[in-house]
Formats: sequence, structure tokens, C-alpha cells
Amino acid sequence: MLTRKGLATRQRIVEATSALVREHGTAATTLDDVRARTATSKSQIFHYFPGGKEELLLAVAEYETDRVLLDQEPYLSELTSWQAWQNWRDLVVRRYREAGVHCPLGVLITELGRKTPAAQALTGRLLERWQDRLRVGVEHMQLSGEIDPGLDADRVAASLIAAVQGGVTVLLSTGGIGHLEAALDTSLALLRATGVTPRWRDPESDVASMG
Repeated sequence: MLTRKGLATRQRIVEATSALVREHGTAATTLDDVRARTATSKSQIFHYFPGGKEELLLAVAEYETDRVLLDQEPYLSELTSWQAWQNWRDLVVRRYREAGVHCPLGVLITELGRKTPAAQALTGRLLERWQDRLRVGVEHMQLSGEIDPGLDADRVAASLIAAVQGGVTVLLSTGGIGHLEAALDTSLALLRATGVTPRWRDPESDVASMG
């Protein structure tokens, strides 16, 4: 069990490492860089992260999973109109544009997630929480007739996450944000097209029926 001071030191190391990864990428971030940024010793690093760099990066990824959801608020929890969905889309695109090829969470999903069960579990928990919030938003839009109620809301939410992560994978490979924008824009446009459209009624026929 860590003391309060120990927990604060550990968190400081995690946050500093996250910043280094954003600036230089995972491969270029070394433990010596972390020591210099945090003014800690090698023994301190291994005290808090006995598994070395991989364990530290996993802690950074966990820190980033919380950030990735917080960065989508307040829209992620209030997807109750098409404007809110558009605002959410813009927020996601802006976040990844700013992070660029050094997005720590993107690295987790494309690299660490394929290596260790712990990283896979962490990624799974994030996607589950993310998908649940999107599902709630889809269900709300279905109740208001803005999205076809016959669609499986959970599968729709899953496809939206796949659109985001597919775009992020291309971003990490090329540095371009265009595929992420295209994937989200197309997904939302297709969803919007499924909405229930009220049938047109002739006002004169309504008057006649009243007579």
C-alpha cells in the first residue's frame, strides 16, 4: 500500500510520462527521459513500476482511458439531438487532431493491446464504457424518432467506435485526420437518414374531414 505521498509521486510520474509520449511518441520516450522530467531516481521508477517501461506505459494508458471519455464531455453524456451528436463529432476530431501521431491511447490499442492480457483488458473496459454511453444516446434518438427504432442500438454504438478507431489507426500511420472525419461524417449521415419522416398531409383534406 502506498502512502498519500507515494500515490502523489506515482501519479506525477504517470502524468509526466503521458506528456512525454504526446511530445515524442512511445518508442522515443525512455525511462531516463521520465527521470529527468520528474526529478526521480531509477530506483524510484522501479519502486512504483517494477515491470519497467511496459508497466509504466500501461499506467499511462489507464490514465488516458479516463481522459478520452472526459475529453468528450459534456456531449458524450447528452447525445439527445443531432446538434449534440455533431458537437461530439467535432470534439472527437479536435482531440485526435491535437494529439496527432503521438496519441497515447492510440498507441495502446495498436501496440500494447496486442501484447499483454492486462492491456487488452484495459482497452476492453474503456470500449465497454464508451460504447455504453453511445448506446444510451442512440436509444434516446430512437425514442424521439430521429433514428430507426428497429436498429440494434448496441451494434450502432459499436460501429461508431470502430469508425473512430479505424480513423485513428490511419492517423497513426499517416498523420492525416481525413479518414477519421470521413468515417464519422458518413456514419452519422447514414444514421440520420434512418429517422422516421412524418407523412405529408394535405391541409385541405383535413378541413374537409372536419366538415
